[in-house]
Amino acid sequence: MALVPYEETAGMGLQRFHKPLATFSFANHTIQIQQDWKQLGVAAVVWDAAVVLSTYLEMGAVELRGCCAVELGAGTGLVGIVAALLGAHVTITDRKVALEFLKSNVQANLPPHIRPRAVVKELTWGRNLGSFSPGEFDLILGADIIYLEETFTDLLRTLEHLCSNHTVILLACRIRYERDHNFLAMLERPFTVSKVHYDPEKDVHIYKAQKRNLREDL
Repeated sequence: MALVPYEETAGMGLQRFHKPLATFSFANHTIQIQQDWKQLGVAAVVWDAAVVLSTYLEMGAVELRGCCAVELGAGTGLVGIVAALLGAHVTITDRKVALEFLKSNVQANLPPHIRPRAVVKELTWGRNLGSFSPGEFDLILGADIIYLEETFTDLLRTLEHLCSNHTVILLACRIRYERDHNFLAMLERPFTVSKVHYDPEKDVHIYKAQKRNLREDL
């Protein structure tokens, strides 16, 4: 679902995605992310939402030291890598087809003493949820994972499974289409949702969500 065919005639705006290496500086580390658009499409390039969410984490918006976090639809793993460098214990997830590529980026960018804090694990939304304990995470991270309408129900089911009453969800996205608003409306049924950050240069929003208190709905 997250893969798209490679097109040699892709527009000028996509040229940066075709580069085999993207370099960033976060948490006092240089991070070099391998990209492989030709083989894995959108799952293997760094999107602006991942950069904005990584910057937001680096700003100290949430306490990451000792935090138990999970990244959904991680792709290249940039957000999960940054979270681990900032002190979180992170489970970095994607579908099976992207896992080896994801693992290589995580291992290449985390110093040996930090690697034990990052686990790469398969997660297909709405499918293999049994391999995750309900409500086991303090923080759920997602960068540009709201774009395919056919995945919305499974994504919402996954978020509900992974969340406890204290879990914080941070979703970074560019609002491109009406369907993006539709997902946010779906999210607002079981969760309270607020916009906590906007990057005007990259046109990326960050939304924070938490499970609704049942008393609020009575």
